[in-house]
Amino acid sequence: MDVPADGLRARNRRGSIGDQWWSRRFIDLVEAFADKGRLSRGRTYARQGNVFDLKVGPYEVTAKVRGSAPEPYEVALGIEAIDAAGWRAVERELASRAVFRARLLAGEMPPEIEWVFAELGLELFPGEAADLHLMCDCPDWGDPCKHAAAVLYLLAEAFDDDPFLILEWNGRGRDALLTALRRGPATEPDPFEMDDEPLTAAGFWTAPSGLARLRERRAAPPVPPGFVLQVATPPPVKVRRRPLPDVLAPAYEALAGEE
Repeated sequence: MDVPADGLRARNRRGSIGDQWWSRRFIDLVEAFADKGRLSRGRTYARQGNVFDLKVGPYEVTAKVRGSAPEPYEVALGIEAIDAAGWRAVERELASRAVFRARLLAGEMPPEIEWVFAELGLELFPGEAADLHLMCDCPDWGDPCKHAAAVLYLLAEAFDDDPFLILEWNGRGRDALLTALRRGPATEPDPFEMDDEPLTAAGFWTAPSGLARLRERRAAPPVPPGFVLQVATPPPVKVRRRPLPDVLAPAYEALAGEE
């Protein structure tokens, strides 16, 4: 990422911001529910170098943004926490799938990783406005204000540079995740395994204690229409100078509406 003297500056000077599938997925979701006018002004701020001190931590991203006031505004971007139990489930699932494990250990972010989170009832990216908490001490009550929008765009470029920042934001740093994956899939106690103690009348109708740990999985959030177009590598085909995914996207939307 370019870091001029006056702050961070978006590499992409025109058009969309974000090059990799994960950063584009993040920006597409944000642009689907955020105010278009403020997002446009935020892109301008991001390209002018108004953002500095961008820091990604568990569940919160912080930055400072220069605006019209003498002092920079303080911005924080928060997301819902994935708790320790959720992360243990994610790590078990990733470690049990050889392709995911190998690619993550190689420093790559497989597109299908979002499906793993969805299968466990978790979200890797904020899916709606309520999932993304935008805080800025400027007087603009917009959601987002242009200062928070600028940070969102530069965060996407930070994701381009290091996809593990997405996981860091969600509460699991690179080192902790890779250590869990190197250990391999952890084995859990069999909830139906009986102890070697003899069965007595007093305990005949007592369910094994392991059954208490069984829980139904939360329903997975629906996969958005055309998701495969967003995560798959597009073929080098154009229709009337338009990329093939852009041409096919309306068809996916129409099919989803007929279900």
